[in-house]
Amino acid sequence: MLASILGIIFILPILWMFSNSFKTDVEVMSPVFHLFPQEFTWDNFHTIFVGGAVEVPIFRWMFNSFFVGFAATFLVIILDAMAAYALAKLDIPFKRTLFAIFVGSMMVPGIISFLPQYLNFSNFNLINTYYVLILPYSGGALGVFMLIQFFQSFPNEIIEAARIDGANKWQVFTSVLMPSSISIVTTLAIFTFMGVFNDYVWPFFTVTDLEMRTLTAGVAVMATGSFVQSYGKLMALATLSTIPTLIIFLIGQRQFIQSITATGVKQ
Repeated sequence: MLASILGIIFILPILWMFSNSFKTDVEVMSPVFHLFPQEFTWDNFHTIFVGGAVEVPIFRWMFNSFFVGFAATFLVIILDAMAAYALAKLDIPFKRTLFAIFVGSMMVPGIISFLPQYLNFSNFNLINTYYVLILPYSGGALGVFMLIQFFQSFPNEIIEAARIDGANKWQVFTSVLMPSSISIVTTLAIFTFMGVFNDYVWPFFTVTDLEMRTLTAGVAVMATGSFVQSYGKLMALATLSTIPTLIIFLIGQRQFIQSITATGVKQ
């Protein structure tokens, strides 16, 4: 019963957003609440994709969001996996200290580093570029922590067998550990892509060129500008920004569940 109530609480705002994207502005602002459209219309999506009184570079925003999301996810997987491999399986100095630093950094709110990061990118003239949208997400302590837990539980006997067969450290990483950690990597990729794709604050403040905006930042621009009183179009934009991450999560949910089992059971 409690689970059903919580499910309704979480799903209702999404359903309301999706429903309003097919309503006219008059119906959206009506004092009489209707969960589903009384007058179904595609005009909001037509205005966004085809154009009307306001030109919305929706396809460019979509490209930016997907490009930044996939690029950041790729970098996170590669860099976090290599760092986790070194800390979990290689004999390197100060392993415990480095691991403590990674874990400690997870306790620091990200907003604290917002201004220093912005100033660094500004000093290198990287504002309004893809670099400022990708590099801040290119590594994270959470991914390292997740992968370390799995790598530490991975049997050393298998690694030793691979080394006896002639595999070097890099081959052990690419041919033994990474294929075995596909569930963890998939979960990390889902979390990373969803976080980057849905991020609003950093893209909004670091990119001012309309063509360089991501989809979520574009929604914010329209909400305070051209669509300030057109809530139907805003809901349509918000729906478009929600669908990709929802699809990716549904596709990868099996791997997500397997990763929870993998990190909870020692082999």
